[in-house]
Formats: sequence, C-alpha cells, structure tokens
Amino acid sequence: MPPPRPTLEQLARYSEAFNQSATLMHFGMKVGFPNIDTVEVILDPVQAEQRGGLGSDAVNGGVLAAMFDLVIGCAPALVDPTRRSATVQLSLNFMNAVRGDRVVAKAHVTRAGEKLVFASASIFDAQGQECATATGLSRLSSIPWAAGGTPAVN
Repeated sequence: MPPPRPTLEQLARYSEAFNQSATLMHFGMKVGFPNIDTVEVILDPVQAEQRGGLGSDAVNGGVLAAMFDLVIGCAPALVDPTRRSATVQLSLNFMNAVRGDRVVAKAHVTRAGEKLVFASASIFDAQGQECATATGLSRLSSIPWAAGGTPAVN
C-alpha cells in the first residue's frame, strides 16, 4: 500500500524551509505548492543578469534550465516531503522566448515508484503563455532531510 499523500501543511513547511536556501535567495527563486498535486518555482522579478545573450531581453536558457532542475527536483516532495531527492535526468524543450519580469515553472508527478519519480513541467512567461516544457526523473533517497526533516540549507 502506498504511503499517504502529503498534506498542504507538510508541503508548506517543505517550501518554507527550502526557500531559506542561500542559493535560492541568490537567484531570486521561490518554491511553493499551490495544491497537493503541483510544485511551482517562481522567479519574480527577473534580474538584468538573468536575461539572454545576443542583446536579447528574453530570460537566459540557463536560468530556465535551472528552474526546470529545481521544480523537477522538488516534485518528489509531492510523494514524500521527508526524504531527500535529486534530479537525475532532465529533457528540455524551448518553444518561445520567455519575456517579462515574472517566470513561473510548474511540475507534477506523472509516475512514482519507491526510488524514482517521473515528472513533467512547464514554464510560463509573465502573460501566462507556456514557453518551455520539460520531463525529468528524480531519485528519492532513503536518507531523510537532516535538520528537523526539512530541506533547509544555510
């Protein structure tokens, strides 16, 4: 029998702790769970340094890849927020330039086993247009989060 699904309260504690990460604060990204089926990463506002090359005002593809890595890597929290997880495979599709000052990545679990979690994700621009998609695979560790069962990182 599969373990019970996490509650919104558990997911809120996970995102609260994860958002204390110095890395996320540096990049200006925040993890959240709008419901028990979705993880999202929000970049707001997009900084000048996060814009693309060749004089473009679009968000840099490396920034978008990092957002996909984060949102796919956090998708296992939808299965078990008490265990560590890491992205092990990521496939990206860029369809349109991402413009504007706010970017949202959303992911959901498509299949989960004891150790592997498959997820799909989309990135939306400031107008809510889907601009990129990704699929990925994350590994759930048997090791729980260290500090009180949360992913808080100093």
